[in-house]
Parts: sequence; structure tokens; C-alpha cells
Amino acid sequence: MSEFEITFDGRPVRVTAGQTVGAALVAVGIRSWRRTRVAGRPRGLFCGIGVCFDCLVTVNDRPGLRACLVEARPGDVVRSDHAT
Repeated sequence: MSEFEITFDGRPVRVTAGQTVGAALVAVGIRSWRRTRVAGRPRGLFCGIGVCFDCLVTVNDRPGLRACLVEARPGDVVRSDHAT
């Protein structure tokens, strides 16, 4: 299998070719990358098929993308909504 690297909030993440951004994050133990607006509850991959909007991330400066639908590409820069 071919592997490459993306960054998530400045942290390197190894990705297996064909994985979505959401799958890659979960594979390295990152379970939450967004918080709800009202209660601040953690959110990440929930449905995994693009129905909900719990897994929103910014990829290469494109905000509001569902991590479960975006296939990771070499060099992608992924940010959570609470990145510094």
C-alpha cells in the first residue's frame, strides 16, 4: 500500500492512499476535531457517509468540508475549527 503525509493542525498524519481525511484522522487516534456551537461538545466522524455534518474541517483553506467525503491527498493541510 502506498502511504503519504498530510498535516492536521500542524501535526503530521500518515495516510494510506485511498483514505478519506476522516478515516486517516481516526486511524491515528484523533476522534474529535470540531465542537458544537452552543454546548461546545466534541464532534468528529459520526455517520461516515456524508449524511451529517459532524466531521467538518478546513482542507487547503477550503472551510466546511466533510472529512468523511474528502479523499486525502499528499501534502493536504487540514485544520479543525479550533486550530490555533
